Amino acid sequence: MVPPKSLDQTLLVASWNIREFGGKKYEGREKEALFYLAEILSRFDLVAVQEVRDDLDALDGLMGILGGWWKFLVSDVTLGMQGNSERQAFIYDTRKLSFGGLAGELVPPMTKKGDTLSSEFAFARTPYLAGFRAGWFKFTICTQHLYYGNPKADDPQRVKEAENVVQLLKKRMKAKDRWANNAILLGDFNVFTTNDATFTAIEKEDFEIPAGLKGKYTNANLDKPFDQMAFLAPDVKSQVQVAKAGVFPFFDYVYRDDDHSVYLASKDAKTYREWRTYKMSDHLPIWAELGVDFGEAYLKRKTTKPAEL
Repeated sequence: MVPPKSLDQTLLVASWNIREFGGKKYEGREKEALFYLAEILSRFDLVAVQEVRDDLDALDGLMGILGGWWKFLVSDVTLGMQGNSERQAFIYDTRKLSFGGLAGELVPPMTKKGDTLSSEFAFARTPYLAGFRAGWFKFTICTQHLYYGNPKADDPQRVKEAENVVQLLKKRMKAKDRWANNAILLGDFNVFTTNDATFTAIEKEDFEIPAGLKGKYTNANLDKPFDQMAFLAPDVKSQVQVAKAGVFPFFDYVYRDDDHSVYLASKDAKTYREWRTYKMSDHLPIWAELGVDFGEAYLKRKTTKPAEL
């Protein structure tokens, strides 16, 4: 279960692909669904959200339910058919986090050919990043919704996107002008198995996935590990593998199988199971808890006598 939130000791960070959030299929999301989404989101401190659509009415409605201390950052849509008119967002509790001013996109470098600049690679949806501080923990967080393509492991574009996003983010973390020493990479990576190249690209670049998330199924059907969260974060490195982490199965509590007759009695079970994913999602939220009060360790370093020579 998701641990309780603390005032200043821990950070609960999550990622959630909320299916076509802002879309109109099955008449969009009624107030009931927005309240359920808000209740789940409110249990965390910072949530990266994928699949926010170009229409922000649903997001605005959600923020109104969460309350004035909640804020969000949202990207623009990535143009072109492959971008699917999608945005990515960070929703955060200002009682726990402060936005550091950094917000932008990860874009592959340009090369000059003749008299013009061009890029040898492009993302279907551009990775979105921002800088935050929670307690003593200052970090860059990057969210991405990787290309889906063929519904199987190792789609070439998807693999290339995974390789590029981890390499670009790692490069930024090594730069002298980096905003923070720590990075969190999370989102819908469309990972079909933990053996495919989309998944292994993350760990090849030294990003660590919490043990509590490794291999966990994150889609509503509980048969694919689509969503991932990984850390390249020296300040919390000792915490990552032992951190509390998990996946929240919200269909155990709302729009349950047993509620079929309440909501969609005239339709069969298959239609109901699809319908409810457009009210909630076909993905489950993934989360991890980190300690962000480094005060005691800092004082120990300051008060420990240096070894005599």
